[in-house]
Amino acid sequence: MIARAPLERWERDILETVRDEAHYYVPQGMTKIMNEGWATFWHSRIMTRHILRDFEVIDFADHHSGTVASAPGQVNPYKLGVELWRSIEDRWNTGKFGSEYERCDDAEKRRTWDTKAMLGAQKIFEVRRIYNDVTFIEEFFTEDFAREHNYFVYRRNPRTGHMEVGDRNPRAVKEALLRRITNAGNPVVVVEDANYKNRGELFLVHEHHGVDLQSDHAEETLRMLHRIWKRPVHMKTLDEGKERILSFEAAESEAKKS
Repeated sequence: MIARAPLERWERDILETVRDEAHYYVPQGMTKIMNEGWATFWHSRIMTRHILRDFEVIDFADHHSGTVASAPGQVNPYKLGVELWRSIEDRWNTGKFGSEYERCDDAEKRRTWDTKAMLGAQKIFEVRRIYNDVTFIEEFFTEDFAREHNYFVYRRNPRTGHMEVGDRNPRAVKEALLRRITNAGNPVVVVEDANYKNRGELFLVHEHHGVDLQSDHAEETLRMLHRIWKRPVHMKTLDEGKERILSFEAAESEAKKS
């Protein structure tokens, strides 16, 4: 898009710099849950097992609880990450993996399962090397984990304005979580036509994966794109299941729906 926008050379240079810097941070965005969880995992272990003196424990617990605190409908990467790392270590220490364990349908036997495998440390370092957040969640956010840690899909009640549990199915929880972290949580928008209506207008398509755009963010984005493109900018999306086209047509106008 930068190459086709009517920009001065210096404007193009600035946008290319911003783009390159954003690309530099992509790997960090793809491993945020793993990274924050990994730091919390080791910080907690080192402090509680090797550093803290008795009178410091309460102060540490107070600060740590603030770091991992979560609210309904929000994902705290520190909390989710550290609990997944602990779960992986425990599962591979006790042998809760593999075909034999997966075939077991006795809930009590699964709960007390322990083969003394003690492979937890080896496994977490292996995972740390080769996974990103999406594959990390896909592989290790199990139904047992979702139930044990009370993960639900939350929805805002339009009548009360409060967040409420909308779905308790672990599979639905996992799908909602994956949608939230794919592309670092940002909506996927692609250019469909850079010469829309043969008038040099820009037409974008939001690849909708179950989450509507935030209208204020979408409008401001179109406003900024118009400043770069200097011609009307349009974006097709879904809003509450209905197709909408958001447009920004002039610097002095507001983004509008059609």
